[in-house]
Amino acid sequence: MEYFLIIISAIFVNNIMLAQFLGTCPFLGVSNKSSTATGMSGAVVFVITLATLVTYLINKYLFLPLHLEFLQTIAFILVIAALVQTVEIVLKKISPSLYQALGIYLPLITTNCAVLGVAINVVTKEFTFGGGSAHMLNLGEAVVYAFATALGYGLAMILFAGLREHLELNDVPKAFKGLPIALITVGIMAMAFMGFSGLV
Repeated sequence: MEYFLIIISAIFVNNIMLAQFLGTCPFLGVSNKSSTATGMSGAVVFVITLATLVTYLINKYLFLPLHLEFLQTIAFILVIAALVQTVEIVLKKISPSLYQALGIYLPLITTNCAVLGVAINVVTKEFTFGGGSAHMLNLGEAVVYAFATALGYGLAMILFAGLREHLELNDVPKAFKGLPIALITVGIMAMAFMGFSGLV
């Protein structure tokens, strides 16, 4: 039940993009077409889950025992950048087709603040699910939370891309064309997702 609550909370209630506004630049930049939004979403799910797993282990077995918590932010940035580069190199060798599919999105993820935001949230924030007491996440919960958060980000991006494609076919007033109508649409989506706030 705990894992189910984590998943629902991360995808709908506390959506990383629509409730916390992390990862806005890639969200707005890559969501012109559904195909690019889907590719970016897949890459984000993979990188956020893997980065959270690695940073959680580094924090638990290196920073906490040595009382080096103050290094979390800079170390996590370096770990995420190194991880993305490593994944890129490994994919290029092992699966060139997957590398071609994700290749253009992987470098963008290095600068996506949602990846760093999830990693820091997992190790610093206390979570409360289902009216229980607040607690830090264990490794299993952290990975599930990261995966669900990335799915929520991907869901929001794909929905937004579909809406932007639909808006291109409609007669939008000249003053609202482009980014203004996109920002208004994101605001309306955020309000719609607020409707889930009583769920968990």
